[in-house]
Amino acid sequence: MSAPIKETAAVPVQRTTGRAPARPGSERSEGVVLNAFSHGFLALWALLIVLPLLWLVLSSFKTDAQIGGSAFGWPQHWSLDVFGRAWEKGIGDYFLNTVIVLVFSVPLTMLLGSMAAYVLARYEFWGNRFLYFFFVAGAMFPVFLALVPLFFMVKRLDMLNTYQGLILVYVAYSMPFTVFFMHAFFRTLPTAVFEAAVLDGASHTRTFFQVMLPMAKPGLISVGIFNTLGQWNQFILPTVLMQPQSGDDPERYVLTQGLIQLQQQMGYASDLPVLFAGVTIAMIPMLVVYLSFQRQVQAGLTSATLK
Repeated sequence: MSAPIKETAAVPVQRTTGRAPARPGSERSEGVVLNAFSHGFLALWALLIVLPLLWLVLSSFKTDAQIGGSAFGWPQHWSLDVFGRAWEKGIGDYFLNTVIVLVFSVPLTMLLGSMAAYVLARYEFWGNRFLYFFFVAGAMFPVFLALVPLFFMVKRLDMLNTYQGLILVYVAYSMPFTVFFMHAFFRTLPTAVFEAAVLDGASHTRTFFQVMLPMAKPGLISVGIFNTLGQWNQFILPTVLMQPQSGDDPERYVLTQGLIQLQQQMGYASDLPVLFAGVTIAMIPMLVVYLSFQRQVQAGLTSATLK
């Protein structure tokens, strides 16, 4: 009888490659170098943003002689009188006009944009994709190409140099981006919650306002901040639409127009601290808004990809 064959464990064959195995310390060193490079780039980017803003604020506390003698010098006297002079020279009226327009334009943009995005994202009907791409195409259309027909359209409606005319134009101008952003956000919301609300007998209006819209709060805050920044800094549209049409027509300039008017009113008698103070007044509200809602903006931008 032949002897039983002994089973031997299979020995894995290691294939040799021409490349030597990476050392444990090399990956760590590469990570340290990459981390240092990324932090250095971010620090440089922060300096490029913070230093011009700091220079602008400090220049508002100087005099014309100090700005002409040393543009990067430190202010010798700290006084808020220049901000009072800038406010009295028209910055206060321009600021109020801008606030009046944005108080109505931003909420109206958010309401209409979120409603359109919700319908396009949650309901299937004929022409759905056409309407969606129609809104998206509006975001790619340069506003400069529509200035002439836009001017005559607003003029025919007798809304030139009026708050309501500029509000409606701002809403139409901001709708494409709002629909595009909120459409992607509404599609990420769980369908089970929507179906549960329908089974409970909730109407379409109640489902939208009491169920879906609160769930989309991070996206609403993010796109609301973007719309506020874009409409606050808008220049070309109010320049075309907010010009006095007669001698009796009052001036309703917004901040971006008002800063140009303030510079033109100076003429040869320059008062650069007042101009710097006006720019600072126009800049501070947007900085406060963005810094206050920074976490919400980041959450709104990332939540759609994490769900």
